[in-house]
Amino acid sequence: MDKVRIGIIGTGFARKVQIPAFQSCENTEIVSIASASLANAKSTAEEFGVGHFTDNWRETIERDDVDLVCITTPPKSHHEMTMFAIEHGKHILCEKPMAMNAEEAREMAEAASKAGVLALIDHELRFQPGRMRAYEILREGAIGTVRHVKCHFQAPHRGDANIPWNWWSDIEQGGGALGAIVSHVIDSFHWFLDTKISNVFCQLQSQIKKRPASDGSLRDVTSDDESLMILRFRDGALVEDATGLVSVSMTEYPKYKHRVEFYGTEGALAVEARGELFIAKPVPDTEWQEVGVDFGDAIPGVPDTGFSSGFTEFAPKIVEALLRGETVVENAATFEDGLAIQIVLDAARGSDATSCMAEC
Repeated sequence: MDKVRIGIIGTGFARKVQIPAFQSCENTEIVSIASASLANAKSTAEEFGVGHFTDNWRETIERDDVDLVCITTPPKSHHEMTMFAIEHGKHILCEKPMAMNAEEAREMAEAASKAGVLALIDHELRFQPGRMRAYEILREGAIGTVRHVKCHFQAPHRGDANIPWNWWSDIEQGGGALGAIVSHVIDSFHWFLDTKISNVFCQLQSQIKKRPASDGSLRDVTSDDESLMILRFRDGALVEDATGLVSVSMTEYPKYKHRVEFYGTEGALAVEARGELFIAKPVPDTEWQEVGVDFGDAIPGVPDTGFSSGFTEFAPKIVEALLRGETVVENAATFEDGLAIQIVLDAARGSDATSCMAEC
């Protein structure tokens, strides 16, 4: 393969981040755009100079000149689209959460493994330079054995009750903070600590109960915009008897915040939204000391919340792997990783439904 030719399904995140990032890569071409809205597909294709657009995603997958399919649609469609792409021998980059449940995710992972295609989940935060350095610091033993982790994610983006009802408000389409944001948190914990979550206690909340529908009525919100979790981890080389706390809200003011903290036997480590990195030692009255890191390159015109800069680091690694004929990208989240995340998400929903701790 001398060029990676890409088909895009979905015109939200893909339009803002994925297409510009891939078009900045050498030996790469976007050849088809699909969207449920033909107008969105057309305008996206015109914006980026792509020759083919359609409102039938199967057309994009079936094209002979598509090597990699990027699925950036609501989670409800991930399983069907992925299985169709695998049947047609395509490599796949699928948005998170991987699926609607672990059963779907398992089918996707097994099919991709059998087909021998590159199959990745878009957990681009792994590739932030700051997070990559934090990954190394944990393995260097700088904070000892990890005993506790925290993640605090707040965003005011959905705090306005006048934001229209859409798929994000609908649990049946896979909407909500648990899938959209907590999936990233779970993946980060699994990847950073090289272990898995064993138990979860979860409370899901819809702070905004209704949103305006297209017909002018107020429609019930059935998904969560707040996810709160208490975790336990399996022991591993980096962790022992470790616990965790997660607070994710899409309605908290006043500004965006995303901070992950690790507390070990010999110190603490913190990573913020753009990959800002801090370390502290267990001595009273000391302050966090910043570790200088590169933040990478965000997509011009896109707010730098860390996701776009992560993807600009991730995209060329996908392209390089495919050009070499490889189906593995070092440090990328595989379909097996996606399945492990989905198992935790399912357990979290079960915990919320029963108000009990759930095993993962």
